[in-house]
Amino acid sequence: MPIAVGQPAPEFTLKDQNQKEIKLADFAGKRNVVLIFYPLDFSPVCSNEHACFVNDLKQFEKLDAQVLGLSVDSVWAHKAFAEKMGISYPLLADFHPKGAVADKFGVYLADKGITGRAVAIINKAGKIAWFKNYDISVVPDMNEVAQALAGVK
Repeated sequence: MPIAVGQPAPEFTLKDQNQKEIKLADFAGKRNVVLIFYPLDFSPVCSNEHACFVNDLKQFEKLDAQVLGLSVDSVWAHKAFAEKMGISYPLLADFHPKGAVADKFGVYLADKGITGRAVAIINKAGKIAWFKNYDISVVPDMNEVAQALAGVK
């Protein structure tokens, strides 16, 4: 079951593509978080999804949000993907134990060994303010995510 709106977001610490530890708690009281769960680096739909987030990053920053990507790929795969795609926001490696953080949010697909596609907006209080699961083959609508973010108090 996916996590429900209003619930506290599960705390986590994961390494990004630059080997930096990123903690969800680091953003508490400071910024909203747009947490992008996606299956795999370099897959066609994921590449399109991240191209959209890269293009719209300024819009999310204006809405006082930190964008974070998360998949089961390693930090090394994330580094290569970020360099190829021009991604400046952290890509978090939910690599070992595989999918542990995604599982806490209810989006790890154990039968496939990948993270499902979903977007969670976590407010400054650390609660799930908006959450949507997407089909693996669907790129999330950036306007929908931005509108949901704009409504977060």
